[in-house]
Amino acid sequence: MRHTATEPALRISVTISEALGGHRNSLGLIRLVLAALVIFDHSYPLGGFGIDPVSRLTHGQATAGSLAVGGFFAISGYLIAKSGLSGDVVQFMWRRVLRIFPGYWTVLIVAAFIVAPIVWTLADGSAGDLFASGTATPLQYIEANWTLKIGTFGIQNIFADTTPYGALVHASVLNGSLWSLIYEWNCYLVIGAAVAFGVLTKARFILPLTTAFFMVAQVVNLTSPESLASIAPFLGDQQRVFLTMTFLLGSCIALYPQFVPYDNRLGALSALVVLGTLRLGGFQTIGTLAAVYLVLFVAAWLPNGFQRVGAKNDYSYGVYIYGFLVQQSLAYFGVTKWGFAPYFLLSLALSAGCAWLSWHLVEKQAMLLKNWGPGHGWAYWKARFSALRTRDVANPASALPEASVGRSGTSSAQGEQ
Repeated sequence: MRHTATEPALRISVTISEALGGHRNSLGLIRLVLAALVIFDHSYPLGGFGIDPVSRLTHGQATAGSLAVGGFFAISGYLIAKSGLSGDVVQFMWRRVLRIFPGYWTVLIVAAFIVAPIVWTLADGSAGDLFASGTATPLQYIEANWTLKIGTFGIQNIFADTTPYGALVHASVLNGSLWSLIYEWNCYLVIGAAVAFGVLTKARFILPLTTAFFMVAQVVNLTSPESLASIAPFLGDQQRVFLTMTFLLGSCIALYPQFVPYDNRLGALSALVVLGTLRLGGFQTIGTLAAVYLVLFVAAWLPNGFQRVGAKNDYSYGVYIYGFLVQQSLAYFGVTKWGFAPYFLLSLALSAGCAWLSWHLVEKQAMLLKNWGPGHGWAYWKARFSALRTRDVANPASALPEASVGRSGTSSAQGEQ
């Protein structure tokens, strides 16, 4: 191809964003693989099979589960920033609420009012004792956790002395996987604030500056763990710093696609950097930067046949939020005695079944409301309120008591729709 005088001699022919092509990618498949990796990782401590081998191979830098969670945050950062570019803050936050909370609340209810009573009854406990006032009843479990911030992992002493993990931590833990959701939600709030203040459209440079800040914080936490904690306790949480950094790296790729090429050589280099740093050190800094690119590159690079997986039905969230609960239940029933492989595979299969039900009965139904109510956006509701005020000024009689009955009736009908 010959360059004209007005064309740059060097330019990116295809960006990573173009290669991902909206929904024409394998991100759905990758998210399912990441969810399966979490179950694989948890099979070791929950089944009493020792330590995840990935932890040994990486000298404690990472486990299969932490790599998977990081992958989720990288993908989420990219997709959520893209979403933030296509609507106002009201639409953005409404859709984030619909995607996270209905499925989350449902798994809390399943744990508290289905799994816990069954296990309690099988242990010859009475339902009255389970729900008796105390510090760890099913109702208190819901109350302590419904905001995404985990207040308690257990109910009474369920699984505390009847599963390998309970014996390891000497506590009742029904669903340990839920810890990461509050961190993801906080990342959503960061992008939501960026949408509200026009950062994504008018001051995009703020996002890479924020990302750089978290990268520096990550280095400080790795080299002097107590330094940031003494100055800013918020940044002393190493999980918060690392996961936010990973999320924001994905977001930067979404906002600056013109600087991120889709290139097989860069993909191969990023894979070498990831593998090298996992083995030799440095993964939680430079290795993570390469890993974020690698995840998105692989999603664009995989053959087209993989793109159908998870394109319409996203089961990965359900697999993630139900996996731990399923594994603890199977451990309680002694499936761990069958060996690692049967325990892992059955856990994966049952978690997939729960995810199928969660998606079709809860998550998908919730997402049907994405264009309802707040989903119309701030401009729509502002126009509606302005129209109502204009009508009231033009027709003062509409504000009289007898006219209010009609408005109330209309409002009620809209709510029922």
